[in-house]
Amino acid sequence: MSAATASIPVPYVAAERPAINPWVVAVVVTLATFMELLDTAIANVALPHIAGGLAVSYDESTWVLTSYLVSNAVVLPLSAWLSRVFGRKRYYMTCVFLFTVSSLLCGLAPSLGLLIFFRVLQGVGGGGLAPVEQAILVDTFPPSKRPAAFALYSMAIVTAPAVGPPLGGWITDNWSWRWVFFINIPIGILSLILTKRLVSDPPEFTRQVEAARRDGRLKIDSLGIVLVALGFACLEVVLDRGQTEDWFASNFILVFFSVAVAALVIAVIWEWRHPDPVVEIRLLSERNFAIANFFYFLFGFTLFGSTVLIPRVLQSLYGYTATDAGLVLGPGAMVIVVLAPVMVRLLPKVGVKPMIAVGYFIFALSMWYYASFDLGTDYKHEALARAIQGLGIAPLFIPVSQLAYSFLPKEKNNKASSLTNLFRNQGASFGIAFTTTVVARRAQYHRSVLVAHATPLNGPYQAVLTKLSGYFVRHGFSAADASVHAHAQLGRILDQQASFLASLDCFWLLGCACLIGAPLVFFTRKFRSAGPGSAHQGRTAKPERRLEK
Repeated sequence: MSAATASIPVPYVAAERPAINPWVVAVVVTLATFMELLDTAIANVALPHIAGGLAVSYDESTWVLTSYLVSNAVVLPLSAWLSRVFGRKRYYMTCVFLFTVSSLLCGLAPSLGLLIFFRVLQGVGGGGLAPVEQAILVDTFPPSKRPAAFALYSMAIVTAPAVGPPLGGWITDNWSWRWVFFINIPIGILSLILTKRLVSDPPEFTRQVEAARRDGRLKIDSLGIVLVALGFACLEVVLDRGQTEDWFASNFILVFFSVAVAALVIAVIWEWRHPDPVVEIRLLSERNFAIANFFYFLFGFTLFGSTVLIPRVLQSLYGYTATDAGLVLGPGAMVIVVLAPVMVRLLPKVGVKPMIAVGYFIFALSMWYYASFDLGTDYKHEALARAIQGLGIAPLFIPVSQLAYSFLPKEKNNKASSLTNLFRNQGASFGIAFTTTVVARRAQYHRSVLVAHATPLNGPYQAVLTKLSGYFVRHGFSAADASVHAHAQLGRILDQQASFLASLDCFWLLGCACLIGAPLVFFTRKFRSAGPGSAHQGRTAKPERRLEK
């Protein structure tokens, strides 16, 4: 080599990291979200075992759920800001690590107080998983491939609550309630290892965070954080404990509700005017994003409300075990898993509006089908109703996710994902509170109506009473004892009928709520999957086939 040649500086070329298949990234981030949702469903089933194992009442043990939901609700709206402060990948791995370690501590907890404390930590870790995963999917996949990615995400959202009850029942019956938490440990470790090796922050997100740090725009919005955390924490306590405390007849609920309303109203005003808010409320001024968030709320309201109601009805009125009740939920999840790829192919041909409208209409039909059942309905019809519900859910999640991000700038994906998951989570909390309250109040009403007809002047009632008394006399009871047992047996039958009628009322109301979503699609703006119609794509992107019809 000549001296002249040697003197020419050779530019340094950094070794590029091999491209990771986006589907591998999607599976990795979905793993932790599935773990978090599964654990929530399993913990519901394990509450009676937890109460017995720790020698506390069942009412006290429900704070195991409340504490998790409160901390989860606080972290959800803050997850976008935390991702910017710590970096998305680092924050996501921190959440997985905290959720895994706190799961171990929950399983080892020697008392209810410590278990509640560890559940708070678990909720803090779990609250950041779903929003960050959704933001990663949006940034990893181009708009034309996002429906398929959201299909995978929807499978986790719907399948985990369906699998949770039977799995939780089997674990607590055969092992111990502590294994409800221990099973998270290997999944969490696997998720950490895979995330470390395969997931990375997108260059645009990294540049945005670095620019914000240079400009001093990552200063802590202290007042916003306090208001948001206080508001959603108090709201979650109201929703979770409302029926137990008799709602607004309780000073406890009144105080928490007043604080929640005041904090959230002030938070909205403050965050709307703040130049760099911790929760970017201004995103809701974009019509498609606002309507999509209502769809997320309605989806969470009806799905989780029905998912809580169905096993309760099957176990308390039909005599199903937790495992059998969970198996009734299985067909709905299987329908969604099978139809998800089909919906991805149909979306460009059919359009967003028809799919969402048809989805909510079928969802409503499935709820009304449940409302037509009686106590003699067999497993086949119960499972068929759940499968029809899955047929309604399948066309919903993918187009709603497309709608949410249709006109948002790409740099807003992170903050948008925290809002969409917040609305879905709040919808679930409202739905569960709604079903619990409606069933309790309508059962009181139906029992009062039934008891009014339970008099000696009512011929059918007297005939049944006489028949029951004769049955007990034939089995060795005296006439007086037989009469007492007959009245008690009829009382139990009346309670059962009142509870069942209340459940049918609840199914009917959930169907009406589903139907609200169908006409709302006509208020959305038309958009394309890419090109000028989408703010994500920039000016140089080539237009693709119109999604919206």
